Amino acid sequence: MGKDVIIACDFPSKEKTLAFLDKFEGKKPFVKIGMELFYAEGPSIVKEIKARGHKIFLDLKLHDIPNTVKSAMKVLSGLDVDMTNLHASGTIPMMQGALDGLTREDGTRPILIAVTQLTSTDQETMERDLLIHEPIAEVVMHYASNAKAAGLDGVVCSPLEAGKVHERCGKDFVTVTPGVRFADGDVGDQKRVMTPAEANRIGSDYIVVGRPITAAADPVAAYERCCREFIG
Repeated sequence: MGKDVIIACDFPSKEKTLAFLDKFEGKKPFVKIGMELFYAEGPSIVKEIKARGHKIFLDLKLHDIPNTVKSAMKVLSGLDVDMTNLHASGTIPMMQGALDGLTREDGTRPILIAVTQLTSTDQETMERDLLIHEPIAEVVMHYASNAKAAGLDGVVCSPLEAGKVHERCGKDFVTVTPGVRFADGDVGDQKRVMTPAEANRIGSDYIVVGRPITAAADPVAAYERCCREFIG
């Protein structure tokens, strides 16, 4: 499986998103559509960006009872996205229900990954707010193991944990890692971060990069730099 850079298109409207993508003349970067854009524009924005030739990671992080998530994933399977996700903390039955719902009648489906712990969470906040007192690295590994047991394709994790996830769950178990920043950039609200080159060395399969590209003076140049550092 080849590595790729996914641009987080965290924009509030269709107009701003398409204006951003128009800058990439002749290029079709893999893009992430998250809650902000999806809730603002609905499924139509997914269809429009897909029609432009982009691969899409639909990042809605579903988390509900198994039957509800199964039904929601059945709807999302019709959008022809390439990847989507849910929260691993929703339990193995929920993840199994999601996989069942996402799989089409012909057996095809998007890549399905589970969020372990958000990259804005550190040990202190996990213990204080979630009452989880195990080491965060072990919590991530446990969630990754549950996702694999449920039949999912991989997890969202910090790049700090990507290598260990592969050790625990196998080299073909996909690691999608946000929390990536250039060495000379601002970390923003992320707490567990790494540069694209470091993420490559440690074993990330996909990196998700938002503001270092979308807020750059030259987004195309920033994207190309990220690809060079991560993919080579």
